[in-house]
Amino acid sequence: MTDTMPPVGTLHGISLGPGDPGLITRAAWAALQRRDAIWVYPVRSGKTPSYALDIVQRAGLPLPETHTPLLFPMTHDGEKLARAWLKAAHTVLPWLQAGRDVLFLVEGDASTYATFGHLARTVRGLDERVPVGVVAGVNSFTAACADVGEPFAEQDDTVAIVPAAYGVRAVDRLLPDFDTLVLMKIKPLIEDLLDWLEARGLLAGAHFVERVGALDERRLSGADLLTLRGSKVSYLSLLIVKNPHRVRGERIKGCLKKDSPSSLEATA
Repeated sequence: MTDTMPPVGTLHGISLGPGDPGLITRAAWAALQRRDAIWVYPVRSGKTPSYALDIVQRAGLPLPETHTPLLFPMTHDGEKLARAWLKAAHTVLPWLQAGRDVLFLVEGDASTYATFGHLARTVRGLDERVPVGVVAGVNSFTAACADVGEPFAEQDDTVAIVPAAYGVRAVDRLLPDFDTLVLMKIKPLIEDLLDWLEARGLLAGAHFVERVGALDERRLSGADLLTLRGSKVSYLSLLIVKNPHRVRGERIKGCLKKDSPSSLEATA
C-alpha cells in the first residue's frame, strides 16, 4: 500500500463590502453560513477591534466555533510585515493541512488593496498544495460613488486608483490623463491634498468619504472639504476627484481606426 496525504482545506478570501452589511454578496453570505469552516480576520493591533468582523456581526451572523484574529500591523516596515504575514500563515496552516477550510474575512474586496493576498502567497509558499479561492465584493470607492450620487465612470472616462502615499506630486502628474482620480489611504496627506484641490480648481468635483457604509460614515463634498483642516481623519477614508479640465485626445472607435496602419494591412 502507498501512503496518501490527506486532502488539504481551502483558504478563502471572503469579501464583505466596505461596511454596510447589506452589501455582502449572496456568495459571501452563503459561505458565511457554513458551520464547518474556521473564520480568521485581520486586526491592526491587539487593542484594535476587527472592522471586518464588525461587519458580519452587524449582519447578525453568528461566529463559528473556531475563529481568531490575525495581526496585520499598520507599518511600511517590510521586515515587520513579512514577520506578521508568516506568523498569520503559520496560524492557519495547521487547520488547512488537517483538511479544514479557512475563511479570511475582508472588508471591501479581497483582491483590492487587501491583506488577503499577502496571507495567501505566504501560505502557498509554505505548502503549495493549499487551494486559494476568492469571493469578490463591493469596493469602497464604488460604494462611495453611489453614496455621493456620482458615477464612477461613464462612457469613455479614464479612471486612476492611487494610494495617496505616493504624494501630491505623483497624483498631480496623473491629472492630465484621467477624468476620475480615486485617492486611497489619504489620512497622512489630507492637508496637502486640500491645498492641491484648491490650487487646481478641483474642489467643486471632489468628494471625501470616511468609513463608507459604516454607522458613522462621514461624507463631505465641494468646499465643505475645507472643514477637514485640523481634524482627525480615519484610515478608512478616500477622495473621489472629478477632473473637469481634462482635454481628451482622439479616440479610436471600435477596435481600430479605419485609416490606421493595422487596418490597412489587414485589408491589403
